[in-house]
Amino acid sequence: MNENKTGAGPAHDGGDIGGRAGFKKLAVAAARLADSKKAEAVVVYDMAGRSGITDFIVAATVDNPAQLEAVEEEISVNLKKEGVYAVYRDGSRSKNWRVLDYGGLMVHVFERKAREFFDFDKVYENYARVKWQRKAPAPRALSAAAKARGKPAAVRKAKKAVKAKPAARKKK
Repeated sequence: MNENKTGAGPAHDGGDIGGRAGFKKLAVAAARLADSKKAEAVVVYDMAGRSGITDFIVAATVDNPAQLEAVEEEISVNLKKEGVYAVYRDGSRSKNWRVLDYGGLMVHVFERKAREFFDFDKVYENYARVKWQRKAPAPRALSAAAKARGKPAAVRKAKKAVKAKPAARKKK
């Protein structure tokens, strides 16, 4: 394989990633990693038939330069663990916008005002979006007694604890 432009490891041309389906999995993984670092407005755009340079774009918004760095690092480190290295990186000195290019996947991490200023999402407003969010956790199971009253067991226990009388204080 070719060496990437950052010198960090082998570049990927998509052949061993699994083509378009593989890049879709990487895009979903990158979106989830950005989300895990509290990035907001995380979107995965499907570029099918509309771009000659990439298959998917992930865009994420952060609040400050430290979070920008943390999101970029989280994605980069975790994809490297899977043997996937960026072909190119841009914005390493920027506090507003970073780009990670994985060939069939491009990841853009923006500071909030930069994303608004460049109106990035307007460019892709007519592109299909990939659903990537994790499913919501299942609601807690109700005990038989709580089901009868319509309250979870934890709520019953909390109310019971509040109603309990505090221990009498001793005078010194």
